[in-house]
Amino acid sequence: MKPLLLNFSLASMALLGATNAISAPEFTLESPDLVAEKSIRPFQYWDQFGCEGNSTRPTLVWSNAPKQTKSFAVTFYDQDAPTGSGFWHWQVYNLPKDTTRLAETLPSQAVEGNTDLGNPGYFGPCPPIGRKHKYTFTVHALDVDTLPVPTGATAPLTGFFIHQHSLAQATLSVYAGPRAAGE
Repeated sequence: MKPLLLNFSLASMALLGATNAISAPEFTLESPDLVAEKSIRPFQYWDQFGCEGNSTRPTLVWSNAPKQTKSFAVTFYDQDAPTGSGFWHWQVYNLPKDTTRLAETLPSQAVEGNTDLGNPGYFGPCPPIGRKHKYTFTVHALDVDTLPVPTGATAPLTGFFIHQHSLAQATLSVYAGPRAAGE
C-alpha cells in the first residue's frame, strides 16, 4: 500500500508542477500611446523622406518577464521596408533587469545601438507613399547584464547579439500608412 501512496504522491506533485508552469503569467508589452494592430498617428512619424512627424517615441510598458532575466533590450523594426531585410528604427540595450517602462528618458546604463541609418537613436516610421507597413516593438529579456556589442556595431550585428542572449520576447505590432504625398 505504501508504494502505491508514494507513486500517487509523486504523480500529484508532477501534475501540480505542470499546472503551475502552464499558468505562469505571459510576458507582455503594452503602450499607453499605441493600440496593438492599429495605426501609428502621423505626428509620431519621422520628419524625413517626405514625412512630417516629430518622431515621438511611445512609452512602452512590460510585465511578467522570466525570473532569470538579467537585462532587457528593446527594438523597433519595419518588416515591410523595401530593403529585402526590413529596417531597424531603434535598438536600445543594457536596460537594468528592474526596468519595466521606457518613457522619454532612458536609464543611464542604457545604450542606443545604431539604426539602419547608421547612427544611434530612435526615429519614427515613414512608410512610402501609398503603402501600409507593419512595425513591431519587441522587448527582449536577456540572460546577461551587459550585452557584448562592439562599439559602432551595425543594427544587424546588434540584433544578432540580442537574439543570442534572448530568454523571451514580448511584442507590440502597429501599422503606419498608407500615406498620401505631403503627409
